[in-house]
Amino acid sequence: MSVSAMSEVRLKLRDLLLGLEDAEGFFCLCLSALGERDTLALFLDLIKPLASGHVQLYSQLSAIHTNYFSRDEEEALEVAIALSLHDTNQRSFDQLAERGSENREPGDPEKLIQKGCTLKHIRPQRDSTDTYTSGPSLVVDDVPLKNEDRGHLTKPKKSRRHRKKQQMLKNPSAPRPVLLWLRRDLRMWDNPALIGCLELGAPIIPVFLWNATEEEGSGLTKAAGGASKYWMHQALVCLNRSLEERGSHLVTQRAEPSSLTALQALVAETGAGTVVATALYEPWLQERDEAVWATLEKQGVKCHIYHSYCLRDPNTVSTRGVGLRGIGSVSHFISCCNQNPGPGIGAPLDAPGALPSPSSWPQGCPLTQLELALMPVRKDGTVIDWAANIRQAWDFSEEGAQARLETFLKDGVYRYEKESCRADVPNTSCLSPYLHFGQLSVRSLLWDARDARCRPQKFQRKFAWRDLAYWQLCLFPDLPWESLRPPYKALPWNSDRAHLKAWQRGRTGYPLVDAAMRQLWLTGWMNNYMRHVAASFLIAYLHIAWQEGYRWFQDTLVDADVAIDAMMWQNGGMCGLDHWNFVMHPVDAALTCDPNGNYVRQWCPELKGLPDDFIHKPWMCPGSVLRRAGVILGQNYPERVVVELEERRAQSLQDVRMVRKRFSEYVCQQTGCDLLPLPTKLVQEALGSTDDLVQRGGNEFLLPVITRMEFRLESEDTASHSAVLKGYVSRKRDEKIAFLNKCDFTASVMYENAQRRERMEKNHCMLEDLQCPPTNRGRGRHRNSRPVSGAAQQR
Repeated sequence: MSVSAMSEVRLKLRDLLLGLEDAEGFFCLCLSALGERDTLALFLDLIKPLASGHVQLYSQLSAIHTNYFSRDEEEALEVAIALSLHDTNQRSFDQLAERGSENREPGDPEKLIQKGCTLKHIRPQRDSTDTYTSGPSLVVDDVPLKNEDRGHLTKPKKSRRHRKKQQMLKNPSAPRPVLLWLRRDLRMWDNPALIGCLELGAPIIPVFLWNATEEEGSGLTKAAGGASKYWMHQALVCLNRSLEERGSHLVTQRAEPSSLTALQALVAETGAGTVVATALYEPWLQERDEAVWATLEKQGVKCHIYHSYCLRDPNTVSTRGVGLRGIGSVSHFISCCNQNPGPGIGAPLDAPGALPSPSSWPQGCPLTQLELALMPVRKDGTVIDWAANIRQAWDFSEEGAQARLETFLKDGVYRYEKESCRADVPNTSCLSPYLHFGQLSVRSLLWDARDARCRPQKFQRKFAWRDLAYWQLCLFPDLPWESLRPPYKALPWNSDRAHLKAWQRGRTGYPLVDAAMRQLWLTGWMNNYMRHVAASFLIAYLHIAWQEGYRWFQDTLVDADVAIDAMMWQNGGMCGLDHWNFVMHPVDAALTCDPNGNYVRQWCPELKGLPDDFIHKPWMCPGSVLRRAGVILGQNYPERVVVELEERRAQSLQDVRMVRKRFSEYVCQQTGCDLLPLPTKLVQEALGSTDDLVQRGGNEFLLPVITRMEFRLESEDTASHSAVLKGYVSRKRDEKIAFLNKCDFTASVMYENAQRRERMEKNHCMLEDLQCPPTNRGRGRHRNSRPVSGAAQQR
């Protein structure tokens, strides 16, 4: 081995680290410069420094080295001879030309053989694929070829072994490409599927397939709304930019008629031997994926599935050892995970510095053809850019997710435990859309939260809520559109579309609700507390079905998540696994989440002139104050759509009591709890102990589930128990408002009396022909001020 050869290899190693060379090309250069023996002995030591700073690249090079030198002796001999021919054929041919043989015809190997020339003196012929057709098995140490062997030069056999040899001549490792099927893992950092592709040591082809019908499933899921699809479009643009920085790019395709056919076409076009993806947990998508994996495996394509979207694969959660009592609560879910632990979550993974690219890329389509960010067009041809405010409010990139996370960990996390409900200050992380689309790994977020100095338990508990939602969706595939508790399907809902539209547009006349819905419409997001406020108002006070709220949230939220939204709306609609013992009052809750009215002033600017004490109930504001603030109820701000909130809440509870009496077979007579039909999986897990179950005809098992206290007590008088959340300072605020109203009335009476007295004095002076006193006497002067003396006036 020469020093110059080693220097050349080190220079190429630097190019490899800079992304100017790929791993396979670097290995080929080592074979050419060092030779096979020195490459076998020195290559692993040469790349050993990469093991600390470039783990993925080191793994890829090691895999190529192992794959190449683990071939059997016959294959190794073939490759070595082929490389030797490639390096020496030009020199050998030139030497042969200098001999000046009279009977030699340079282009005819058949005549060279007849004259007794050995193979090493023959310039190999090339076929249409630019690979050598002279078989290495013909090389026999300077021994002339026999007549029966001549045909191997002119008509090589296109056997499967020969085609494999041709691929090895192009590239010693020659692995088949890997299709990285990206769905909701649109990131570089801590992406196990991406790292799994690198560990295979093959070229990676990142693909994104879109089929709207498959995404929606067979039910009314509204899985991909307008705002979330717009975010996905922008996230794919950012992901493609990150891939291009690493020497790759994203291939996008419309998966018509199905994702399976699109993948099969990609496999045929690229010759890919493996498909790698991150698992999805929506039941209809799981069913699709299982069919895709089964078909591809039968066709000889390997499929590798990684679980990283949730901290715990929902299909592995079991109630064994815990029981079913309390199912639906996050504490029960955590107990199930602790009692039946799965594999550890591990540590986050670094982003790769470079990605190996294929020699040729498959055909894709422009991202715009997926119609994820479709904008309506007016009759005059102008485009309605409804997403302008969303673009201003968000950074859609993976770097934007990291920036928000760092901001939250520096500031908001310290107030999250006690004040995460505040809408007027940034105490929440705003990371939900990045988590939904996989631009931020839930594992890395958990690690960062644990590393925070305060270690907020409430924030970490949110991860359990997220996994609980997906577990419920796996157990109950109808969760997004059908009430889980059978009696509640018969609830009488309000069908007034005007009320629904007022709620959707933020025109209910209740400032806190209106501010929340306007923020949702403009930015595609609001914090969790405000989502509870909006949901409670729609269900408990407007008597509109929870499905309407679910569908609106799915269409307008940038983080629209089928599992989370369906679970929360079912629970808020009193028909999910959990019954929340609270209702968000639209006024009293405002005193907790927006005590100074700053949130309302931001999103309802027509009310910004109102005092803090009236900002959340302008209908109680004195007329003089409304006039000074420029607020005209019913004109520039709407009147309330409903007035008697307590009566409507009582009617909502009464409706639930009526359906519970009507379907008494779904009510436990001992405890008063609702009974829920169990899915097959839970029944199988509970067969060892059926103490918590009630069997109802055939094989149907019913489980008592969490039920709100008002219903369990079955009392018409619920005054002793109020589930309406009051604000921290509601009593003081009510007293102050009453005092101000009294003062305003007293001031009005005093002003009218003063005006009448002045008019009487003026009339009396006119009758007596006296000088009228000044009408503004005593006004504009503070009651404690003194008259100015004459001396002072002269000064």
